[in-house]
Amino acid sequence: MPVHDRRPPRGTEPLNARSPLGVRMVLSGLALVAGIVAAVVFGVLAAGGTSPVAGFWTAAAISAAVAVIAAIDLWVLRRRSRAP
Repeated sequence: MPVHDRRPPRGTEPLNARSPLGVRMVLSGLALVAGIVAAVVFGVLAAGGTSPVAGFWTAAAISAAVAVIAAIDLWVLRRRSRAP
């Protein structure tokens, strides 16, 4: 009994397959915008001199890191979409 089936695939998956890169690009764009806005808001709150300043600076740093990661992901996606 053969281990691998050598019959051609059934269905139309190769003809109708969709790439998840479009959705990933939209989500990365949203994360970029949200990360920038959050970093600015938390940075302004931290600079305002309210009591939990360290918490706001930490939140601003995490938000900025999210924005940077999203920007890198968008750059990678743009390079992949132009690749032959």
